[in-house]
Amino acid sequence: MKRAALYVLAGPVGIVAYGLVRLWGRSDGVYGPGLDWQAAHLVAVAGMVCFVPGVLALSRLLPQSPWRTGVVAATLVGLAATIVQFGADIVEGLLAEDRAEMSRLGADFKDIPGVQVAFYDVVPQLFFVGLLVLAGMLAARRLLPWWSVPLLLAGIVLPVVTLDLLPIGGLFMALALAPALPLLRQQGERVEPPAPVH
Repeated sequence: MKRAALYVLAGPVGIVAYGLVRLWGRSDGVYGPGLDWQAAHLVAVAGMVCFVPGVLALSRLLPQSPWRTGVVAATLVGLAATIVQFGADIVEGLLAEDRAEMSRLGADFKDIPGVQVAFYDVVPQLFFVGLLVLAGMLAARRLLPWWSVPLLLAGIVLPVVTLDLLPIGGLFMALALAPALPLLRQQGERVEPPAPVH
């Protein structure tokens, strides 16, 4: 399997792992700061980092265009903001003695002008919106099946309902993007996109 295909799978798998470690950490009623908090967030960061080459690989299945470039740029900006958010959680977990202090440190960070918008409320959402649009562009060219888009949307929305659904959300995302894996394996060094899959 080409490395690009591995990255496309590794991103969603990171979300699944984050959700599972989080559920394990919450099972004793005490989640963060501590090993469980750090492990969950480190796994999440690893998954987000893997999404970067994964998104780039998926985009290369499409012809070059300003629209493709804009969608990829927005997606990567959202990813960067998400990674900063998880990084802040890790630092706060390292500095805090207990959950209350960790919450206070988090509130102090969010009180910095622009931080709430840049790393929490708005910019991170560009990752999910961009990934969904990218999947739609691939589906429009029949490089992904039509059902990949609603399945990906479900994977994005489920954790919004409750973070306990993160493992299912990540699984849905992996299943939605999996049909692109054979195309990524075949792509190799070719610049031109492969023939559509029927």
